[in-house]
Amino acid sequence: MTHEVLNQVPPLVGHSTTDDPALIEGLHREGAGWAEDEVREVGRLAGTAEAQDWARLAERHPPTLRTHDRYGHRVDEVEYVPAYHSLMETAVSHGLHAAPWADDRPGAHVARAAKFMAWSVDAGHGCPISMTYAVVPALRQNASLAATFEPLLTSRTYDFGLRDPATKRGLIAGMSMTEKQGGSDVRANTTTATPRSDGTYELVGHKWFTSAPMSDLFLTLAQAPGGLSCFLVPRVLPGGERNTMRLMRLKDKLGNHSNASSEVEYDGASGWLVGEEGRGVRTIVEMVNMTRLDCVIGTSMGMRTALVEAVHHARHRHAFGKLLIDQPLMRNVLADMAVESEAATTTMLRLAGANDHAVQGDSQEAALRRIALAVTKYYVCKRGPVLAGEALECLGGNGYVEESGMPRIYRELPLLSIWEGSGNVAALDALRAIAKEPHTLDAYFEEVQQAAGETRLDDAVARLKKELTAFDDIELRARRVVELMALILQGSLLVRYAPSAVSDAFCASRLSRDWGGAFGTLPSGLDLAPIIDRATVTVPAPE
Repeated sequence: MTHEVLNQVPPLVGHSTTDDPALIEGLHREGAGWAEDEVREVGRLAGTAEAQDWARLAERHPPTLRTHDRYGHRVDEVEYVPAYHSLMETAVSHGLHAAPWADDRPGAHVARAAKFMAWSVDAGHGCPISMTYAVVPALRQNASLAATFEPLLTSRTYDFGLRDPATKRGLIAGMSMTEKQGGSDVRANTTTATPRSDGTYELVGHKWFTSAPMSDLFLTLAQAPGGLSCFLVPRVLPGGERNTMRLMRLKDKLGNHSNASSEVEYDGASGWLVGEEGRGVRTIVEMVNMTRLDCVIGTSMGMRTALVEAVHHARHRHAFGKLLIDQPLMRNVLADMAVESEAATTTMLRLAGANDHAVQGDSQEAALRRIALAVTKYYVCKRGPVLAGEALECLGGNGYVEESGMPRIYRELPLLSIWEGSGNVAALDALRAIAKEPHTLDAYFEEVQQAAGETRLDDAVARLKKELTAFDDIELRARRVVELMALILQGSLLVRYAPSAVSDAFCASRLSRDWGGAFGTLPSGLDLAPIIDRATVTVPAPE
């Protein structure tokens, strides 16, 4: 009996990722209760062995680049395993991409956010899904292009392959912005765009990161005669000829392996102007709002997935004579992570609700979205990798093994802190909003004031206002100030909406002046059982 298996945890499969009170409660609270059945269907699919196998295969067998065919002709194609296409088809058919832009029901963007979070099996294919969602508001600044392509971008049909986009049943969009010398400083871009007599522009230059290069359309930035401008670049031109968008190589990345990220050269590629010449950055602002929201959604998703794995493990693993979940210090760690995860999810859904109202023209909600997205993108995306590392440790050595799935989560989450502006960029953008758009700070304080009366929260608000009175060294203090803003926003939402056990634990730790910082440092006297219960999913018994 040398191979009798004892004290190992049963597979976490057959559950629903929507077995998450914070997600379902927030869905209803933010006006999208009508979508609960759709959200739960996505969550059920995410828990199946089939979907988890798609994710595993897409990760283990990453895309490959084929620059030339057998005869030496350039083809610039990326090949994927079938599992990747299954993931994409499921996401598109359930409207995780641009579908909300064609849905006039209140809460359409909240419903999409909830489904995106529920479909938590693989982060890599979520990149083109997110970019397709984000491209629509920018594209609307060229009415002709929007009329042609928006119906195909919002279509729920996944139609892979390089063909004339006007002939396809559905389109996927990408972004091609950053360059070697600039990174987040897109104003340093050197790619040129020269007007042609037919109304198109000829693009020449390079792009350092272009993910999902088999997408049909790309938003890109280039220097036109009037300054930095935004263009829509198709992979295939009208009529079927391939655009001269050369894929030079694929990035060898830390994670996100199922998503091909490429280096691109435009060798006289054709593009259409979106917005006005010289206003490229302003043109893509709405796009950035959408992708930043998706960074928060993706991080909330990764946190919740890692947390559920850790709780599941602790409920079935014995150590030192009893279950891990009955060990006091492990309970502190699990409850602390659960508080962090619920705070992220609740804030994400509030921001999705603000986005829904903002796209309908609500200026107050647009102001809140402007500042709260920058604040939350900074803080939540910073906490994601920390929580993932702690959750991995809860599984011990088993968590460090690829088969557990925990290393994949751990590799994915740092990307969301980098994408759409790394930590410093997001923190400084929040300060820029305070300085140049003071009405956004007013909207922020109006939001958090709705939870006034909680002593620890009120004290934190007073500290924040004191921090904001001196702007002489504010850039040096940017991370501290923005972190405090994020914690106050999260705390205010939990006080208003979460069970008292959750909000009490949050305020007693995160808003305390002597918070330990590490997970598992919740103070004594808190009721941890209901917190852990909200992080527990139901797994069917083996047949």
